[in-house]
Amino acid sequence: MAKVDITPEAQRQFCDLPVVIQTRMDKVFARLERWPTVSGVKALSGELAGHYRIRTGDYRVQFRIVRGGTIEVVIVENVGHRDGLYED
Repeated sequence: MAKVDITPEAQRQFCDLPVVIQTRMDKVFARLERWPTVSGVKALSGELAGHYRIRTGDYRVQFRIVRGGTIEVVIVENVGHRDGLYED
């Protein structure tokens, strides 16, 4: 089991999504609590090496894992449509 933390930036992105997508994202966040046995996760490469993404339709959740003590923390960094999610 893991704890899911959402960064302030990801929270702002989440609030800008349509309500139906927010509901789907909530389900993804609940799935991430079962880390590392979550299916559909893809490791990112390049500048985002060490980060992961999981998708729901055309939307993505980008996150990283922090291991400390007895619990792992999933830190959600970005949420949004796949177009432009990984660009600064």
